[in-house]
Amino acid sequence: MLIDLRSDTVTRPTPGMKEAMFAAPVGDDVFGEDPTVNALEEKIAKLFGMEAALFCPSGTMTNQIAIRLHTRIQTEVICHQYSHIYLYEGGGIMANSHASVKLLPGDLGKITASQIAESINPDDVHAPETTLVSLENTMNKGGGSIYTLEEIKPIHAFCKEKDIKLHLDGARLFNALVESGESPAEWGAHFDTISICLSKGLGCPIGSVLLGSKADIKRARKVRKVFGGGMRQAGFLAAAGIYALDHQVLRLKEDHARARALGEMLGKLSVVSEIFPVATNIVIAKLEGTTPEEFMKKLADHQIKSVKFGKDLVRFVTHLDFGDEALEEFGRRLRIIFG
Repeated sequence: MLIDLRSDTVTRPTPGMKEAMFAAPVGDDVFGEDPTVNALEEKIAKLFGMEAALFCPSGTMTNQIAIRLHTRIQTEVICHQYSHIYLYEGGGIMANSHASVKLLPGDLGKITASQIAESINPDDVHAPETTLVSLENTMNKGGGSIYTLEEIKPIHAFCKEKDIKLHLDGARLFNALVESGESPAEWGAHFDTISICLSKGLGCPIGSVLLGSKADIKRARKVRKVFGGGMRQAGFLAAAGIYALDHQVLRLKEDHARARALGEMLGKLSVVSEIFPVATNIVIAKLEGTTPEEFMKKLADHQIKSVKFGKDLVRFVTHLDFGDEALEEFGRRLRIIFG
């Protein structure tokens, strides 16, 4: 048994999802004529109480489109220093939008309204204008940490007061929502745009959705076209998203429970000095007395895949294809490897 815990992007469609995909009616989405894409966009926009949505190939694209919408040349984005939009999107803020970035520190990847207020640039010829704040929930580099609505509300209020746009990289937002019990509509009310990834915990083979106002999504369609993201008979993929929203949201709690169990197993190893708080489906182990490369090599020799996440950090992500049997086998192999 290969145990692949590199990411929740490694999942494969379930039989039910495959059936939904093959049965989907399709059309040309660039012409706006794919009924299944239209249904997905309408469904998720309604779920979050937002006006419109746009189906795209990836979360990187939905994030980068949002940044393009809310910035212009010589303006600035504020985000956490470990944000996905900064670290893992190929320098897209600069390449796609010609915008500057101000990076803020924060506990487990989260920033506060007071930090943002202190970081807004003055109206000065020497400084770029701050036009966008971007948050991430759950926070990947924070070990799957969760923003709560009570943390978001003051940020939203400040951005609204200062006429600064607020974007959410919600790649794993549903993981946060099933833990917090908060509703999608509550979150939709606090952001100008939200990016939702369908191909992580929700188990789709591909796709992300950008949510926003009708005006923003109309502009976003043009940006998507420029980015090469206009897909034709994309309904086969959109059908997977509809199926996931209907059948694979609540089960995310199972991934979280297995992540906590996995974290407890790893925390008992002598080479692990710390396990980041396990809030959702991401487990980050801090090592001592060994390197990530050495640690991962031992795991790989026993068919366990993981990811280096820093000079002394290794990440594990639970997902749809990692069940109780795999969790038990993971523990058995740890005992073989480390005694």
